[in-house]
Amino acid sequence: MRTRLEISAGGVIYRQRPKGPEVCLIQTHEGTAWQLPKGLIERGEPAEDAALREVAEETGLSGELLRRLEKIEYWYVWDDDGGRVRVHKFVYFFLLRYTTGSTKDHDDEVDDARWFPLAEAHSKLSFEGERRVLQLAAEVLAAGDSSGQPSG
Repeated sequence: MRTRLEISAGGVIYRQRPKGPEVCLIQTHEGTAWQLPKGLIERGEPAEDAALREVAEETGLSGELLRRLEKIEYWYVWDDDGGRVRVHKFVYFFLLRYTTGSTKDHDDEVDDARWFPLAEAHSKLSFEGERRVLQLAAEVLAAGDSSGQPSG
């Protein structure tokens, strides 16, 4: 089986509401999975720019990049035209503060994009690595440490 490396970037985009922060998740895999928005980094593109682009494309939302949260790593198998491919994937996640846009404007790659309160979003996420990223984002927001330059 062939092996391929993929490097992606994505984000936890949030907005403040009276009852606390909400984050936007995307629904994928024909409505069977909720995920954080992310996508492949294009050649020569900084991870931060890719995160902003992918969040905007997949959610319809734009945001201000505040800081890097975490890099996750995982493997999966993909059926390609040339047969099965084992993919080793790295995803750089960033925290973004919502500035403009509507979830109605998400692209066709996703089934839905929707705002959720933090706790509900955590329980909706389909993948453990992304739940860890969201937990880190929640800790940063609770500590009031979301402003400033991207870290790490």
